[in-house]
Amino acid sequence: MVQITLPDGSQREFPGPVSVSDVAHSIGTGLGRAALAGRVAVGGAEPRLVDTSFVIEQDARLAIVTAKDADGLDLIRHSTAHLLAYAVKSLFPEAQVTIGPVIENGFYYDFSYKRPFTPEDLEAIEKKMAELVRKDEVVTREEWLRDDAVAYFKGIGEHYKAEIIASIPSNEPISLYREGDFIDLCRGPHVPSTGRLKVFKLMKVAGAYWRGDSKNEMLQRIYGTAWASKEEQASYLTMLEEAERRDHRKLGRELDFFHFQDEAPGLIFWHPKGWTLWQQVEQYMRGVYRDNGYQEVKAPQLLDLSLWKKTGHWDNYAENMFTTESENRVYGLKPMNCPGHVQIFNAGLHSYRELPIRYGEFGQCHRNEPSGSLHGMMRVRGFTQDDGHIFCTEDQLQEECVAFTALLQKVYADFGFTEILYKVATRPDKRIGSDEVWDKAEKALMDSLDLAQCEYEVSPGEGAFYGPKIEYTLKDAIGRHWQCGTIQVDFSMPQRLGAEYVDAADQRKTPVMLHRAILGSFERFIGMLIENHAGAMPAWLSPEHIVVCCISEPSAEYAAEIVLSLKKQGFRASSDLRAEKITRKIREHSMQKIPYILVVGEKERETGKVAVRGRGGIDLGVMPLDDFSARLQNEINARV
Repeated sequence: MVQITLPDGSQREFPGPVSVSDVAHSIGTGLGRAALAGRVAVGGAEPRLVDTSFVIEQDARLAIVTAKDADGLDLIRHSTAHLLAYAVKSLFPEAQVTIGPVIENGFYYDFSYKRPFTPEDLEAIEKKMAELVRKDEVVTREEWLRDDAVAYFKGIGEHYKAEIIASIPSNEPISLYREGDFIDLCRGPHVPSTGRLKVFKLMKVAGAYWRGDSKNEMLQRIYGTAWASKEEQASYLTMLEEAERRDHRKLGRELDFFHFQDEAPGLIFWHPKGWTLWQQVEQYMRGVYRDNGYQEVKAPQLLDLSLWKKTGHWDNYAENMFTTESENRVYGLKPMNCPGHVQIFNAGLHSYRELPIRYGEFGQCHRNEPSGSLHGMMRVRGFTQDDGHIFCTEDQLQEECVAFTALLQKVYADFGFTEILYKVATRPDKRIGSDEVWDKAEKALMDSLDLAQCEYEVSPGEGAFYGPKIEYTLKDAIGRHWQCGTIQVDFSMPQRLGAEYVDAADQRKTPVMLHRAILGSFERFIGMLIENHAGAMPAWLSPEHIVVCCISEPSAEYAAEIVLSLKKQGFRASSDLRAEKITRKIREHSMQKIPYILVVGEKERETGKVAVRGRGGIDLGVMPLDDFSARLQNEINARV
């Protein structure tokens, strides 16, 4: 007898070995038809994902996986990637397949082919995939000896696949999946048949080097998306359309905020309007520093390589650092600000009564990111962090972490973000410091989130090499997630760099160092703000508050007087005195997403009033300038 325990604790007995599919059908016909895979655990082992054809031979725990489960959606996407490869091989037999993993919201598959795939090719491939779905071919798993699999794939001209298999140890079984006349290497599992893959769309073709090495052949990567329902896919595609409309690179050009050019890859040319936006963000954060006990500092851009070796950066981060030489000394252009802040702390001897000491810097950093990973303001080589470091005792650690989370929540709310996701990233394989220190640091972060009553996830192995961290992720107006803030507990760097304070017993101790940022990269955060607001920045951030437009030449002088008055009140205002139709002026400035357009003519000049148009074409009527000024000031103060 084989006893199967289900997630609700109920049990089912079978006279002998039983497949996942048979168990699902025994529970109900509907579940049997919906089953895509199973999660099986035997004894005290962790559950593993298996095909529905997998046979359970001893007592086990089993959860049936359907399209409603996260595992089920990943399974659909993984199987759709193989369906894509099947379709490509059907239409282009000379194409070689390589790898095809699941990615966020979809999948891709890399191919080697003699010519570039065209949009018409993608259309034909997608049509072929739909045809294979209608055939509802059974997907079956086979185990081969490694050398037999290598010989087979070499024999059919699949040299990339043969290379992958040859790199697998000879004693490991090789699992292949067959659907129709197509067979591919895969660990699995897969959906039971191609008919389960009904909702998908191919998105684009891009280049990708074999094994990510620029010395290797450039392959063609076909991206696709796949979903459990048509409604989910339609929602996703609508979001993509909205994201394209909000693209900060497009809006940056249209609104004259900034530009990029090939002579400075991964670096930004800020225009006056964009730099005004930057300044609003920086001045706000400067106030956050001032009001929360931070002392603003500034550390050098270049530090001798010996210092980067002491911190561990050179051993763990050298490939991402820019270096330069002068007078037989090698310097590193700083990729982060922390070593400089330790030097500032070390410049004097501190008492425990002074702690915590909080330093803040708008520190410009440079990282040698691969050119293929650069993406507008979201991934750059030169950026500025709202970087801060807190030097405290172990007893103060918990309180500082809790206070930081509360501060971060307030800042995000001021920028219009109230939905925050929290993750604790724990020790990576490549790290410095003892396990005892890591245990202490990880516990401090988790306890601080518990005290702040924040639910969080744990991301194993994703901490920095010097300490674990909390990652704070924001959700924007169209549902996308952006990881921005972070706080990291570091017991190692202050010790390596000789940071000390004098405790109550007049003994020298090493402080704990907290690395923290709220916005993270200014560039990335501003890019995110632009996309979140679709370029229509709230008044307090907008590079320009008001444009005053005159209807005719006689009212031009009055328009200029109004602008002067508004500027004296601290507003960012300009005038449009051109001899153009007022409708054209309004249209042009509306496209620039300026919060308010004031229209003045002879009537307004005579009464000393202004006609006010809010963003979006809202007619707010005619009012005295003082009333308008009070309205705008209240809006700015409220940060709405």
